[in-house]
Amino acid sequence: MPLQLMLHLDLHGRSAAAQARRAARSHLSGTAGGDEAYLPPLALDTALLLISELVTNAVRHTSGGCMLEVCLVADGIDIEVSDTSSAEPRARRPDRRGEGGWGWHLVNQLGTDVGIRHHAAGGKTIHVRVPC
Repeated sequence: MPLQLMLHLDLHGRSAAAQARRAARSHLSGTAGGDEAYLPPLALDTALLLISELVTNAVRHTSGGCMLEVCLVADGIDIEVSDTSSAEPRARRPDRRGEGGWGWHLVNQLGTDVGIRHHAAGGKTIHVRVPC
């Protein structure tokens, strides 16, 4: 069976981030397996962290769940999370007591090519690349 080039995953509910991390780890490990590609552990860990942040925020701040797409490309890992809200993420002052505010800062500091595409029918897709 050929390797899937892109992971597509519909996510809903409280376990969405954990499901996303498990599926992305499995997909990226399988895609990068073999002699033709190597995925540095730091890139994988960074991708899983950003996936967790984006999915958690999509599920927490929207009403309709989200769609995760992950693809290993020549120079990195492309991550896209689509949700039903047209509202753009806002950087908040991080709360050191664990009340949030770190996610959007992490996405912008650890990722490259961060962008937001709005959809005509509503909703948006957030794109970020994790360099390898």
